[in-house]
Amino acid sequence: MAAINPEDLEKLKKFIDFVSANPLILNVPQLGFMKRFIEKFGGKVPEGEYQMPAGGKCPFGGDAKTETKTQPPPSSTQDADEAEPVVEEESEESEVELDMEGVIEPDNDVDQPMGDSSKTPSEEDVDKSSELRSQAAAAYSEQKFQEAIDLYTQAIEINPGNALFHAKRGQAFLKLKKPNACIRDCNKALEINCDSAAAYKYRGRANRLLGNWEEAAKDLRQACKLDYDEEADEWLREVTPNAKKIEQHRLKQQRKKAERERKAAEARRQKARQEQQKQQSAGGFPGGFPGGFPGGFPGAGGAGAGGGAGGFPGMGGANMGDLLSAMNDPEIMAAFEDIIKNPANIEKYKSNPKISKLIESFKGSFPGGVPGFPGAGAATGATEDSTPQAAPTNEEPKAAPKKPDFVDDGLD
Repeated sequence: MAAINPEDLEKLKKFIDFVSANPLILNVPQLGFMKRFIEKFGGKVPEGEYQMPAGGKCPFGGDAKTETKTQPPPSSTQDADEAEPVVEEESEESEVELDMEGVIEPDNDVDQPMGDSSKTPSEEDVDKSSELRSQAAAAYSEQKFQEAIDLYTQAIEINPGNALFHAKRGQAFLKLKKPNACIRDCNKALEINCDSAAAYKYRGRANRLLGNWEEAAKDLRQACKLDYDEEADEWLREVTPNAKKIEQHRLKQQRKKAERERKAAEARRQKARQEQQKQQSAGGFPGGFPGGFPGGFPGAGGAGAGGGAGGFPGMGGANMGDLLSAMNDPEIMAAFEDIIKNPANIEKYKSNPKISKLIESFKGSFPGGVPGFPGAGAATGATEDSTPQAAPTNEEPKAAPKKPDFVDDGLD
């Protein structure tokens, strides 16, 4: 045995003295291992919450209570309304209080012959393996568990396709406190026969010894379903309380996770709505004017944007306000698209006072014309009130005939 450091012994002594004076501290999650150790040997830890000293720190380091993570406040360069909503998140899952009595350390021995699965036994092999099984059962009844394991191993090597041989050897491994070896045998038995009640029963017991409560309950429940057995039912009732606690804890954690995801999704939607509201309040047309001004109306951010940099010169605040209102009218937008696709269609809308008024507003705001917009002053070379002019030709104009200086009036 290695020598124990005196300093470590002194620390251990102080720890025990402190726990003796403050037994409720064993209910702190960090000391759950110590609580289970005491209860394993029949001790009882009093129930109750340990009151932490000022500062909330565990005397042995770390915070005793579950912490929550919150986002820092928005920086000076970030507006408060831009900060994402805080979603609290537990730093670690709370422990489940389980009855760990009877749980043992796992075995690591893997020297466990399984036989040649491809072998087809003869009738003689079947008879021999049955004889070995009888001998193994006799050894087991005399509590000669290792001898029973050896005899079952011989039977398995002769007739490896018999699921019961594997399950019964697993039962003998349980008696030697080798639950992992039992599980390996039962897994093999279930590969051969998926309805082996014995394999489910002994694997369930092995999982119980390892503290795998849910797996144990599932196996024992299946064993009783396939072939009811009083011992299997008793084992099932033993593991059910812990299995239910774990299941309820897991469902609780799943609900919390779903709630966190829901809050995160709502936060993203809220942020998207805020961004959309900002864009709407800032004005402009991100999608561009249909068919006419793909880049939108630069500089038309507000009512007084007329004449601003990058905007339309001469377009005053009142006209821009009318235009912004008109852009929300589906009838006007549809008419403008129609006119832009075919300028001749403007004739269809002269009788519509709402649309004709907006067209006149355009003309008054853009004396020089808007390229591509029909009937807009100089851009088209005429308005609807202009008098058509004759088309120019390349012929030289003919001079008027010259009047003679003397006119003969026919009188002598």
